Amino acid sequence: MSKLVIVESPAKAKTIKKYLGKDYEVVASMGHIRDLPQKRLSVDIKNSFKPKYEIMKDKEKIVDALKKQANKSKAIFLATDPDREGEAISWHLAHILNLSEQAKTRVTFNEITKTGIQTGMSNPRNIDLDLVNAQQARRILDRLVGYKLSPFLSGKVRKGLSAGRVQSVAVRIIVDRENEIRAFVPQEYWTIDAKFSPKSSRKVFDASFWGNKGKKIKVSNSQEAEEILKNLKEAPYVVDKIKKGTRKRSPAPPFITSTLQQEASRKLGFVPRKTMKIAQELYEGVEVENLGAVGLITYMRTDSLRLSNDAINEAKEYIVNRWGEKYLPEKTRIFKSKASAQDGHEAIRPTMPGLVPDKTKNSLSTDQYKLYKLIWERFTACQMANCIHKTTQADILANDYIFKTSGYVVFFDGFTILYEESKDNKEEKAKELPPLEEGMSLKLKELIPNQHFTEPPPRYSEATLIKALEENGIGRPSTYAATITTILGREYVVREKKQLHPTELGEVITRLMEERFPKIVNIKFTALMESELDTVEKGKCEWVKILDDFYSDFEKTLKQAKEEMKDIKIPLKEDQTDIICELCGRTMVVKHGKYGKFIACPGYPDCKNVKKFLIEIDVNCPKCEGTCVLKKSKKGRIFYGCSRYPECDFVSWDEPIKEQCPRCGKSLFQKKGKMRKVYCITENCDFKEVKPSHVD
Repeated sequence: MSKLVIVESPAKAKTIKKYLGKDYEVVASMGHIRDLPQKRLSVDIKNSFKPKYEIMKDKEKIVDALKKQANKSKAIFLATDPDREGEAISWHLAHILNLSEQAKTRVTFNEITKTGIQTGMSNPRNIDLDLVNAQQARRILDRLVGYKLSPFLSGKVRKGLSAGRVQSVAVRIIVDRENEIRAFVPQEYWTIDAKFSPKSSRKVFDASFWGNKGKKIKVSNSQEAEEILKNLKEAPYVVDKIKKGTRKRSPAPPFITSTLQQEASRKLGFVPRKTMKIAQELYEGVEVENLGAVGLITYMRTDSLRLSNDAINEAKEYIVNRWGEKYLPEKTRIFKSKASAQDGHEAIRPTMPGLVPDKTKNSLSTDQYKLYKLIWERFTACQMANCIHKTTQADILANDYIFKTSGYVVFFDGFTILYEESKDNKEEKAKELPPLEEGMSLKLKELIPNQHFTEPPPRYSEATLIKALEENGIGRPSTYAATITTILGREYVVREKKQLHPTELGEVITRLMEERFPKIVNIKFTALMESELDTVEKGKCEWVKILDDFYSDFEKTLKQAKEEMKDIKIPLKEDQTDIICELCGRTMVVKHGKYGKFIACPGYPDCKNVKKFLIEIDVNCPKCEGTCVLKKSKKGRIFYGCSRYPECDFVSWDEPIKEQCPRCGKSLFQKKGKMRKVYCITENCDFKEVKPSHVD
């Protein structure tokens, strides 16, 4: 009889089987096998919130197979992912297979390598019920909020809406930013820039007006700028002060879940869901040339910055061999995790630091290679020496006015030879100053006054939203990708040019939640709930008490909202049209069904007139007299067709634009990309033009 090891996925099973050998059978549960049924609440509120789990319908055959395999195995090990979710899956498996909770059947692997698997298998333990209860508490809390609140919202705004403990706060953050942008009043200000060169050199450098010897001066309008320029006429320019120094830049810490999602968004353009999917593949194992199936990274759901000594030593060895001893820091870098971090796993790092990305390129998909390279470079760089800048700051005096300039040169590149972290805000490029000395006279080449207006705060991108959620303690890093996918899928938010904009629906829902359920969308309250749920995992609090404290207040608030809004329905402008029903004369409205939007008569059931919902883009069809419309494929990819389909079969993946072809007068089309490629699709017209893209 062999020993049975149960994991979640076939890829993980294949990799682990390779290391365990013939004495073990390794099978996959294909994720969760038992859960709360979708069609009902399935939580007995009066009986200490007891959940009513059922085997998922699509997993019944898998469960039968697992039971048969378990019955003929001499030992069973539950090797699901090393987190709350994985612990809960193991707990459900133990119940279904009649395994004792006291039996040491639980094994975990932080990395799917020979060492990681041997370590995990040699340290079996009991199922951690605190971890299980923490997952149960979150699952039940989210079920209570979703199943109690969603019907209320659907009845007051639109059918099929959903609410969630984390998703509702995420939408609020985006809506609040939109309100800030709308309320923002630009303030005028002026800058005065100058171009100088030393009298002994042709090297030109820039400096900016700062103020006078007494204080910094804010230039608010053109009159003030003109007065300063007037006083600068014929002024001598002399270097008044020079300050030289050294600046050290330290590398960013290794990735945790949230920072991996942020950096993959900035550097690779990956949405969080894609990042986590690829990271899961790299963790579970891929076939690598000369190595076979192997997990390339450690577990990707973590908020810990801890690194193993073995991994650090391997990184050091590689750095010395590749760049030399001077690229090592004086002391080994140890990164401190946040106080709220679970610290159950290491940071995300390559399992074999010596396996450089180029050696995997032929074995990985393009996206797998890009993400592995990003993780490998970040980890390796975090164990490298600082980058050192030699800095110069100078004050330039002109008739008691002061101009300031600064620059630096890279004295030692350190970790930047390999990797630099991306920033959400663009940084100014470094400038190198010519040799300057105090008392040196300068030639003024040009004075440049510029009018500016203050700008509103930027809209969130997926990366900056994740950063905001993390900083405010909302949700857990492993939930961010799913949260963003949900709010986009529910059309509470749309993504435009990498920025997240709230829809009218998202704003109406948020406003209603703020008025009626302020705690649910209160950032501080949600963060407090999150920290309370974390205490369950640490065994410091009963999960039932947390649910009871929350639900007693929530139930009263919901009951009051239902009573006070009994006959209220909130209309949405986006659901209104100017289309008149040709059967009864009513103005038709947008409806939302199982297969998407459609236009219907509000007189249903007396009038059952319906039409297709088309998004017209105000561009004529190049084949007929119709109008171009935006459509989506089954996979969600946008394409363009004709409003007269099926009479007209025009279709294009490229976007039609209002500009007309200068040769034939027909509609032009543009391809997406860094450069805006505009072309004409009319037969016998070969007009093409390349322009800079307007996409951010």
